[in-house]
Amino acid sequence: MIVEDEKLLSESVSNYLVNSRVACTSVQTYKGAVDRLAEKSFDCIIIDIGLPDGSGIDLIRYIKRKKIDSGLIIISAKNSLEDKIEGLETGADDFLSKPFHLSELNARINALIRRRKFSGNNILEYNEIKIESESQVVTVKNKKINLTKKEFELLVYFVSNAEKIITKDAIAYNLWRNNADLAVSSEIIYTHLKNLRKKLVDAGAADYIEAVYGVGYKFGKS
Repeated sequence: MIVEDEKLLSESVSNYLVNSRVACTSVQTYKGAVDRLAEKSFDCIIIDIGLPDGSGIDLIRYIKRKKIDSGLIIISAKNSLEDKIEGLETGADDFLSKPFHLSELNARINALIRRRKFSGNNILEYNEIKIESESQVVTVKNKKINLTKKEFELLVYFVSNAEKIITKDAIAYNLWRNNADLAVSSEIIYTHLKNLRKKLVDAGAADYIEAVYGVGYKFGKS
């Protein structure tokens, strides 16, 4: 759910995420968000601090008080350290200052959902592929395969976002975010993917990795 009163920004975020195969609901007010939360659950909620009828911080407090299990990302034009600390201490998982790149927001959403899927659960599975997070052991049809650190991270990222189109920018941000400039070439990503694909297929897995021309990749059945 996107809680943002700037119509153009809300539409831009929603359109970008929908094109990335993420189902979205958009509301413009505190009350609208509360009403939607009474109707359905959300994997992730993007919240602007400044809303016309309330505060995004107060909305986070409401979500925590009601024990609503959603990932929370604050987006705000306010970039002070105090705002960031207050948001995170109130219970937000992440904070992104405006203006921001839509690809970065998408990457942060995917990273948050991936972390939440592993929360309290050491095992992630996709058909014949089994991933154990703590030991970083991957098996295909109960056969262990040896992956590099980056190959393991790629597989976890893909399985956590199975059957969604993932941009190259999102892959670069999630797997190489510690690089100062995130200048990760398509060739580097392709090389890691090629090696991961070969190891999975050689171990007996289906060939799940599909290139989406001009965009990125998708993991899962076509």
